[in-house]
Amino acid sequence: MQRKILQIIILLLVASVCLSGFLIARHILHLPFRPTNDALHKKNSAFTLDFLIPSGTYIDETVTIGEVIKIRFTKEKSPYEKVLRAIFDLIPHRYRFLANLFLFLFWFLCFMTFFRVFTFMGYGRSLRGSLLFGGITYYFMPDFSPGKGDDILFIGLPLLIILLHAYIHREKERRKVRGINHSRAIKTG
Repeated sequence: MQRKILQIIILLLVASVCLSGFLIARHILHLPFRPTNDALHKKNSAFTLDFLIPSGTYIDETVTIGEVIKIRFTKEKSPYEKVLRAIFDLIPHRYRFLANLFLFLFWFLCFMTFFRVFTFMGYGRSLRGSLLFGGITYYFMPDFSPGKGDDILFIGLPLLIILLHAYIHREKERRKVRGINHSRAIKTG
């Protein structure tokens, strides 16, 4: 009973930290950009908002920090990215997905080799870890299809495998403990 209460308290603490972080971030994104940045400059702060200002864009007094971030990230892409996008749009979708799959498998095999050669991990643990680290590396490296769909797939699938394995392992342990307790009850009864 105490363990469940402790788990509930921990979950409530995590939920309150996440909710307060969300509310603070939302409040910060609704602050006016220029007065906030000017105040940071007056205080000689080590962190200012200058890096968010898109080049060639005038920012008036009413624009919020969230709007500046949207302008910054929706700004026109570089000529290099335009050329790559034009080339990648000529390649059929299934071939791009196949190329992305091979790229993911490359990173997976690199991590698998590292884990098996330089650590004492078993095959199962190194397989799951390699899938996850391969997906994370794939996420940060350039790939053949723009967008986040393939990135989410190559990170989400290993996470799902890890969570499923943890759940199955936990259920086996729980059944084993129930079986031991059941056999003790039969012996003593």
